[in-house]
Amino acid sequence: MTSTALMPLKYLQAYPQTLQDQVRQLIVQNRLGDYLEQRYPDRHEVQSDKALYAYALALKQEHLRNAPNIDKVLFDNRLDLTHRALGLHTTVSRVQGGKLKAKKEIRVASLFKEAAPQFLKMIVVHELAHFKESEHNKAFYKLCEHMQPGYHQLEFDLRVYLTWRDLQSADR
Repeated sequence: MTSTALMPLKYLQAYPQTLQDQVRQLIVQNRLGDYLEQRYPDRHEVQSDKALYAYALALKQEHLRNAPNIDKVLFDNRLDLTHRALGLHTTVSRVQGGKLKAKKEIRVASLFKEAAPQFLKMIVVHELAHFKESEHNKAFYKLCEHMQPGYHQLEFDLRVYLTWRDLQSADR
C-alpha cells in the first residue's frame, strides 16, 4: 500500500469509507483528474463580480422570490479553504439616518472563477439557501436540492475537485 492510499482526504472525511477508498484508488491510478474532466469538461464564463451578482440574482429570482434582497455578491480571494469557506453569506447591519439597515452579501472563493459551471452554481445555491434556512439541516438541503437537482452529488464531486487541486499544488 502506498502512502497516497493511506493519506487522509480532508475534504471527504464525512463520507463513507467506501467512497473515500474509490477516490484513493483514482489517485493511486493517477486518474482523478480524468474522472473530473470527463464529468465536468466545461468552465463557466462568470468572471467579474458584476456578472456573479447578476448570476446569483437570477437564481434568487427563479427560486427564492420572497427571500431578502441581495445587496452584494463578489468573488473573494481572502476566503480560505483551510477554514472550509468556499462561499460565505453575511448580513451586515449599519445605522443609516437613525434606522438600522441590514445588507445581505454573498462571497464566493475566487478559485471558483476557474471551476465547472455546476460547481459555481452549487456554491451560490448553497449560500442563497442560507437566506431561508440558517442551519445545515434537512430543510436546508431539501431547498438546495430543489434549486439544483443532484446537489448532493455535486457537493461530493466538488470535494473531489478540491482534493485534486490540493494534489496538483503538492506536485508543483
